[in-house]
Amino acid sequence: MSSGRIRVLRPQDLGEGERERWRALRAASTLPRNPFMEPEFTDAVGLVRPHSQVAVVYEGREPVGFLPHERGRLGQGRALAYGVSDAQGAVLAPGLGLNADELMRACGLSSFAFDNLEAEQGLFTPHAAEEYASYVIDVEKGYDTYESVLRAQSPKFLKTTLAKERRLGRQVGELRFVFDERDPAALRTLMAWKSAQYRRTGRRDRFAQEWITRLVDALSETRAPECSGTLSVLYAGDQPIAAHFGLRSSTVLACWFPSYETEFAKFSPGLVLHLRMAESAAAEGIGLLDLGRGAAEYKDSLKTGELPVYEGAWSRPGVGAALYWLSREPSRRAHHFVRNRPRLAAAAARTLKGAGRLRRS
Repeated sequence: MSSGRIRVLRPQDLGEGERERWRALRAASTLPRNPFMEPEFTDAVGLVRPHSQVAVVYEGREPVGFLPHERGRLGQGRALAYGVSDAQGAVLAPGLGLNADELMRACGLSSFAFDNLEAEQGLFTPHAAEEYASYVIDVEKGYDTYESVLRAQSPKFLKTTLAKERRLGRQVGELRFVFDERDPAALRTLMAWKSAQYRRTGRRDRFAQEWITRLVDALSETRAPECSGTLSVLYAGDQPIAAHFGLRSSTVLACWFPSYETEFAKFSPGLVLHLRMAESAAAEGIGLLDLGRGAAEYKDSLKTGELPVYEGAWSRPGVGAALYWLSREPSRRAHHFVRNRPRLAAAAARTLKGAGRLRRS
C-alpha cells in the first residue's frame, strides 16, 4: 500500500538503510531512548503479529518518518503491540510537514488507538483522552546518588528493604544477582510466577496468550545496542527468588515483567530485585529505569520522577470513529471513573483478587 510519499511495508520488508535512518532519528531525539521505539522491537512483533505494518514517510528517496502499527478489519488501527508495549508513536524528523489525516489515509486506517503514547507526539497528542504518569528511576549520577535520594524521600522504605535483603541472605542462602541472565529455564520460571500473579490478582494472564509468550522469547534473543532483551534474576544460593524481563537501550532500561517466588514474600524480594537492577543499570551506563504507567505502591517507593504517557485514538469521522467508540470508549470511561475514586478502586482490586481465588478453587 502506498500514497505519494508514504509507503506501508511489513516490518521484514524494511531495508537496512531505512532501519539505520530510524535509529538515527531516535538518537537525535531529546526523548529518552526507550527500546520499545526501536526497529528491533517492531521486527520482533512482526514475527508474532501478522497484521503488523510500518508506514515509511519519504522526502525524495530519503526516509524521514516511521509509524509502526497494526491494521485490523475495516481499517481499525492501533499502536504496535497495543496493550503490551510501554512506549508508542511515530518516529519523525523534526519539522516534518505531515498531519495525522494524511498519514492515516496512506495507512488505510479509519482509527488509530494508543495506550502508551510517548510525550511530544504532536500528530496524536491532540487526540489523547487521558494522560498518565509513567514512573521512572533516575540513576544518571550513579547508584549511590540514587540511594541518597531514597534515603531522603523514603528513609523507612530503604532501611526496611536493605534489612530484609540481609535477612534473606542469612535465612535462605547467599544472595547473587545476575543483571543479564541467559538461562532459558530462568525465563520460564519468571513466566510461571507472572502467570500465577495475574491469576491470583484476578487479572488476565498475558502469558496465556501465545503471541505474547512468543514475543518475549524472540526479544530474549534480541541483542542490539538500542534494544536488547534483558532478564535479571536474584538468587538465594542456587534458587531463583525474584526475576524481571525487560528491554534495554544504551541509556534506558524499560521495566516490563517483574515477579517473585511468593514463598519468600515476607522478604520483599521484588523490591530487593529492583534496587539491584538500579545498581547494575547505573554500572552499565544506563541513566533511566522506566517502571511504566499504572500506580503501584512499590513504584511510589522507588521512583524519582514521572514521565507523561497518553491514551486515546485518532479516528476518521464516520463508521471508523463509531466502531472505535463502541469498542473502547465505554470501558475506558468506566476505568477512569473508578480510578479517580479511591474507595471504588480499592473495592475493584478486592473484587479482582476474590475472582482470582475463585478461579483457583
